[in-house]
Amino acid sequence: MNDNLFHATESVQLEALVSRQQNYYRSGATRSVAFRKEQLHKLRNAVHSFEPELLNALKQDLNKSPLEAYSTEIGIVLKEIRVALRHVRRWSKARRIRTPLSHIGASSRIVPEPLGTSLIIGPWNYPVNLMLVPVVAAIAAGNTLVMKPSEMAPATSRALAGLIGRTFPPEYIAVVEGGAETSAELLKQPFDHFFFTGSPTVGKVVMKAAAEKLIPVTLELGGKSPCIVHKDANLELAAKRIVYGKLTNVGQTCVAPDYLLVHKDVKQELVAGIAKVVEAFYGTEPIQHPAYGKIVNERHFRRLIGYLEDGRIAYGGQFDVEARQIAPTLLEGVSLESKVMKEEIFGPILPVLEYEETEEAIAIVEANPKPLALYVFSGSSGFRNEIVGRIPFGGGCINDTIIHLGTPYLPFGGIGSSGIGSYHGEHGFRAFSHYKGMLKQSNRIDFPFRYPTSKWGMTIIRKLLR
Repeated sequence: MNDNLFHATESVQLEALVSRQQNYYRSGATRSVAFRKEQLHKLRNAVHSFEPELLNALKQDLNKSPLEAYSTEIGIVLKEIRVALRHVRRWSKARRIRTPLSHIGASSRIVPEPLGTSLIIGPWNYPVNLMLVPVVAAIAAGNTLVMKPSEMAPATSRALAGLIGRTFPPEYIAVVEGGAETSAELLKQPFDHFFFTGSPTVGKVVMKAAAEKLIPVTLELGGKSPCIVHKDANLELAAKRIVYGKLTNVGQTCVAPDYLLVHKDVKQELVAGIAKVVEAFYGTEPIQHPAYGKIVNERHFRRLIGYLEDGRIAYGGQFDVEARQIAPTLLEGVSLESKVMKEEIFGPILPVLEYEETEEAIAIVEANPKPLALYVFSGSSGFRNEIVGRIPFGGGCINDTIIHLGTPYLPFGGIGSSGIGSYHGEHGFRAFSHYKGMLKQSNRIDFPFRYPTSKWGMTIIRKLLR
């Protein structure tokens, strides 16, 4: 058995694993930029080598097509690695900054350093992307790390364990497989950083564990992400991009449009346009289409089926219990107090609400906690700016959906209950780094006015610090 794979059923002490990683980190082995780049190259080669296994695992766990699996999972990881390799030397450099006149003779720098040994807990819905993109950031920042993939995507968890186990020594990067009990045990360990992607409910558990030991956290959570379509939007294009964003991974996406807010003048036209696009993408019986995904497990499937009773089905509504598939479904006549409007849907069901005035749309969004994403379709810069300027949310798109998640140059993260901190590209490097503020004072200059024996100290300091 590979030493880099630990199972909860084995008598391996997680304390020993974390201690080994901390000792390896303290040795300084991970600090040099040359080492970090070497490990990023190894990870890139491993992802290429394991691509068939990863694609097969994603098919088993979520019925993802090769196109969807590569474009939303593997390709994004490779892009993050490419950007990190290109920029990690610059990111790692100490940066000289201004020094105030009151500190004349001194120079100031900001020095990035790794946080240390990190725990990365990943989700099941994008089990390659949302597991390995943080790993790229942690490697680039010079950390050691323990990975805990989701047990709800078991085939992908096994594939990731094989990939990491054949590529890195366990004192540097290790995979721990297991269920909720394993996660709970890991959260008891003295890590230097927790990075968690998942639900707000579990995020609170992670944050509580971190608070007890004063460990910094990055929490990538979720929420009800609105999609606002104004009366002046390009409806044909909006329908296509909304369907793409909602039905990627059959809605099991943290940034999927959770509900539609459509101006009443164009609501029926948009509903008809969405139905047309769904049939163009997946035919008249989407659950029979080979590229249409499945719900991850029976519990989530039953939860989603329950939402169908919260409104009037305007389109879709079919489901297959044995295959755990639900057709793309539009719900109308939905109450703001219903479960489907109070809980994150995480499936191919899309409530459609209408508004007439901008204030009405804003009030509906603000009735829920701050969302992870927001999408606005409009040809009016005034309307777009008002929506973006007045509603707090993690990130989003104008005239598109979900694709902001795929760029390594934008920070990705939530606000409030949708998350703490952000990552991707340099923002990921920052998430796994501490920035030291360092001031170097000259020995050639020593101003007496700062000392208590100075006669004119107060007068001079008043002028310098005004």
